[in-house]
Amino acid sequence: MTVRVRIAPSPTGNLHIGTARTAVFNWLFARHHGGQFILRIEDTDQTRSRPEYTENILEGLTWLGLNWDEGPSYQSKRLDLYRQATQTLLDKGLAYRSYDTEAELEEMRTAQKGRKEAPRYDNRHRNLTPEQQAAFEAEGRQAVIRFIIDDNREIVWNDLVRGKLSWKASDLGGDMVIARASVGGAIGQPLYNLAVVVDDIDMKITHVIRGEDHIANTAKQILLYEALGEAVPEFSHTPLILNEKGAKLSKRDGVTSISDFKKMGFTPEALVNYMTLLGWSAPDSTQEIFTLEEAAKLFSFERVNKAGAKFDWAKLDWLNGQYLHAMPAEKLVDLLIPYWKEAGFEFDQDRDRSWLEQMAAVIGPSLSRLPQAVDMTRMFFTESVEFSAEATDQMKKEGAADVIQGIIEALDNHSELTPVAAQEIIKQVTTEKKVKKGLIMRSLRAALTGDVHGPDLIESWVLLHSSGLDKARLQQALAQAA
Repeated sequence: MTVRVRIAPSPTGNLHIGTARTAVFNWLFARHHGGQFILRIEDTDQTRSRPEYTENILEGLTWLGLNWDEGPSYQSKRLDLYRQATQTLLDKGLAYRSYDTEAELEEMRTAQKGRKEAPRYDNRHRNLTPEQQAAFEAEGRQAVIRFIIDDNREIVWNDLVRGKLSWKASDLGGDMVIARASVGGAIGQPLYNLAVVVDDIDMKITHVIRGEDHIANTAKQILLYEALGEAVPEFSHTPLILNEKGAKLSKRDGVTSISDFKKMGFTPEALVNYMTLLGWSAPDSTQEIFTLEEAAKLFSFERVNKAGAKFDWAKLDWLNGQYLHAMPAEKLVDLLIPYWKEAGFEFDQDRDRSWLEQMAAVIGPSLSRLPQAVDMTRMFFTESVEFSAEATDQMKKEGAADVIQGIIEALDNHSELTPVAAQEIIKQVTTEKKVKKGLIMRSLRAALTGDVHGPDLIESWVLLHSSGLDKARLQQALAQAA
């Protein structure tokens, strides 16, 4: 058997991290078994579906590296398949037309609520006579199509994550609407449970991997597979992604779409690595950094947790930092240029390429998110810097101004500054001024950068010298110390 899995997002919003994590698990499972990963766009909700959301979904999956083998296919172009399946169920006597008005349904729900019963359809139109149907149609009523659910059934399946699961059909809410009403007795738009089953049958999906919030849908869909005379795929219900309070991560928690994470400066490699760890762990539990391909070799549902996975921003920042720290400067520059341009920094990305790469190499080990590079590198693009309170205090310390003056004088003997020459200047001033090296390093950082924290000092100094900015900064610092 060739493993065939699918991801089937609805284009009613941007690609959500929960959907993306489901896509990751599907992709890993397919690649582990040498199978196919299929993309389907479930766009039958004509009111809420938008082409810009479809584009966002495709861009997000591509950015994450989740390449698909088939698709994208669109449910909106497959309506005839759903109508044929619905007609098959009608012809088999497994579905029927239901003519309830919204007012009648609301009256039914209100009565159930008054009796403290769970809301459910009471199947009142399951056995209408032809004469009753004709009378309803003469009134101008439009019929939805309902699938018959036998309340005496118990639906049982073996879930690859959760083991044996069972669901009482009597808890499924009565006979299920599978197609909306349509004028003239035609079969209307399909609803989710029917469309997804027909699609999965047609696409020969062998494993359905999705969030645990679909478990009730699975029970309904198994009944539809059986009614259509088709084999039931295997199911895996993965844990939900939770917020810090343990509730399902939602838009109320702020950033949830993949495009938002991209804007925040996370790399696709780090984000997809982190999503892999949201509910799954490698056989070697100490291993936390791996590519998609490496994770695919290790992936199995035996190591997927049943409990929800809490989203941890600190862990994501750490992972992103690991990828940024290891990234070659030439690649890092390409990621940073858009942020530098947005900040209004002036440079020629072709002529200044070498200088930009040197700058990226200096700040790379200090980054955890890409936008941090703006503040870290501002000092390389501006004539002067603003002094932080700590830097100002440092420059007013005894001996600080004297060592800065010594560095200015020593620089007169260096038209070019290398890391080795910079260290020699510091050693020379330390000896001449009879001070501790720490005073020089702290004062030099404050003078050059306007702060007491930042990327590697020597490399930063060399870059500033290559732009002719270091002496001006040192003179500015002397004025600050006065």
